[in-house]
Amino acid sequence: MMKIAVNTIFLQKGKLEGYGYFVQEICRRLALKYPEHLFYFLFDREYDPQFIFSENIQAVIIPPKARHALTFRYWYDVSLPLALRKIKPDIVIQPFGFCSMTTKYKQILVVHDLAFLHFPKFIARQHLLYYKWFTGNFIRKAKRVVTVSTFSENDIKTKYPAANNKTDVVFSAAKESFHPIPYTRQQQIKVQYAEGCEYFLFVGGIHPRKNLMQLLKAFSLFKKWQKSNMKLLVAGRLAWKYGNLLEKLETYKHRKDVIMLDYLEETELADITGAAYALVFPSYFEGFGVPIIEAMQCEVPVITSDVSSMPEIGGDAVLYCDPDNADSIAKQMMQLYKDENLRTSLIEKGKLQAAKFSWDYTADLFWESIEKAVNS
Repeated sequence: MMKIAVNTIFLQKGKLEGYGYFVQEICRRLALKYPEHLFYFLFDREYDPQFIFSENIQAVIIPPKARHALTFRYWYDVSLPLALRKIKPDIVIQPFGFCSMTTKYKQILVVHDLAFLHFPKFIARQHLLYYKWFTGNFIRKAKRVVTVSTFSENDIKTKYPAANNKTDVVFSAAKESFHPIPYTRQQQIKVQYAEGCEYFLFVGGIHPRKNLMQLLKAFSLFKKWQKSNMKLLVAGRLAWKYGNLLEKLETYKHRKDVIMLDYLEETELADITGAAYALVFPSYFEGFGVPIIEAMQCEVPVITSDVSSMPEIGGDAVLYCDPDNADSIAKQMMQLYKDENLRTSLIEKGKLQAAKFSWDYTADLFWESIEKAVNS
């Protein structure tokens, strides 16, 4: 029997996003598939019982709440090591880009991407300094380093040579709730959220790196070229540096056609994705880009950026644009709108591309990484 400790501080009901979903989907599968092993889920506060997926999971609360630089360091380097001494785990899974520098126990570090190096202006200064100062140390300390795309693997190895010979690619995936929905249900969703109109969809936090400003410019061009009642739905929480965007939105010419939806629970987001005319995801940088797979799994065509991991994840099943060029984004929106054969072709290719990624496959890859770390 192995004892597997998992840092689960971002498993919070109603606040799950990329990192949290990654941990939830993988660890639920591993705990159910390997009932002979004991999993310790390590929380920094009271937890919701929905995250205790099976009888071989034991929850441990380790204070204090870790949410800024000082409490993070204290939690990882003081509180966590003390708790691990009692558990005596065979491996500690650190899925949020940080690990403990003071524990003697083997750790697997998950680094989704190095966006902070490529776009430092898109991250708060204190967070940027923290990442720059510690990431190299974390990578050297970890027994294995896991990342979510070949692009990110190559990026990490280039920037941090200590990752060579101990990095594994464990792809992300879309949740099973993202699937095609019947036409009648699509119409109901359009009435509920988009005044009965077709809509382009953007999914992601309201953050400069997600490039919503260029998307709004592109949507204006689309409206200028094609007089239609098409809407733009934005599904994502207000994350960071969103004030300028909200200010511009107040005087935006097509403000009535832009619908801000804030953070959505999984089932609601799956429905809205399944009824969309297309996903437009012109992000500047992604380690994986889960919304791309979610849309393709819903049989919804995708327009995305031609940078970072997105060409790897989208393959030949999406339309690519230059994220710095609103005209490039708008032309792809226009092309998709005017060419129904192209849209049908992308939907069919998208189904094949999405099938390459699944959480079961991801969990198996992660288990292989655990075995490498434990046996090293």
